[in-house]
Amino acid sequence: MAKSAGQKLKLLYIIRYLSENTDENHPASTQTLISYLKSNDIHSERKSIYDDIQKLIEFGYDIVQVQSRLGGGYYLAGREFELAELKLLVDAVQSSRFITTRKSRELIKKLETLAGKHDAGKLQRQVYVSGRIKTENESIYYNIDTIHRAIQENKQITFRYMDWNLKKELVARSVENRQVSPWALIWKEENYYLAAYDAGDAIIKHYRVDKMGKVALTEDSRLGAEVFERIDPAQYTNRTFGMFAGKEETVTLQFPAKLVGVIIDRFGRDAQVRSVDDQICRVRANVAVSGQFFGWLAGMGKDVRIVSPENVVKEYRQWLVNILSEIDP
Repeated sequence: MAKSAGQKLKLLYIIRYLSENTDENHPASTQTLISYLKSNDIHSERKSIYDDIQKLIEFGYDIVQVQSRLGGGYYLAGREFELAELKLLVDAVQSSRFITTRKSRELIKKLETLAGKHDAGKLQRQVYVSGRIKTENESIYYNIDTIHRAIQENKQITFRYMDWNLKKELVARSVENRQVSPWALIWKEENYYLAAYDAGDAIIKHYRVDKMGKVALTEDSRLGAEVFERIDPAQYTNRTFGMFAGKEETVTLQFPAKLVGVIIDRFGRDAQVRSVDDQICRVRANVAVSGQFFGWLAGMGKDVRIVSPENVVKEYRQWLVNILSEIDP
């Protein structure tokens, strides 16, 4: 490397070394920096290192000098992410179902570079999530990016919707592409869903993004703005069970007071909860009435029941009867 070219890169090499190799417990001595620069064909002297460090500090880098009889040095104190923040991001990546195992490893490797080599090992964590299953759809990264672009550019998308077959392979339901107007990406129950307007059926539909293949942008402008404008996305996801659509109803549920936390987790802190007595409460909420809603209700046992409206009470009763009729005596 020519001397002049090397000198122009000198500050970059110094900050790279401090970023990758130093922290509060591992400062780099002046001699270490001189040797590192020499290994990259950059000549340096002790006095010039002092000047270089000062220039980096003036530029905004939080570099701390450690004075010690055993030999001090410099370390990079301020980083874009604290170690605790990086651990949180690693946990989120590892536990996320929609990120494939290979992509998880790649992301964590990139996060490790933000910590420095001495803390990188602390990011090798194992987060155990009950029943966790990682998606195998490697294109999900790019599908999400395409969907975001479509929303930002007000365009429709086409895609193939896929299902698992008996060979445990994701295969397209049809050779024909679906075309919809994407309006929102929703994170729900450990999966990414797309809320999109289907012009053919004139309704909002949901699609699991990890089951979408060959997502592509079209030149057609989005439709369904007037439908989606009537929806509050946060409230919408609370009342939709398992992201299965159903006829929306205002339902009153009665439940034991001890389950108030479950109800708030489901419907949010703004849910209309009131006490009937010291032991019993009721909640009034908008829900998409579907088999998934009834399944959630049944899972809480006989102490939770639908009070109104009567048509939903009858529908729930019939749903239970139908299930019981399929069970062998």
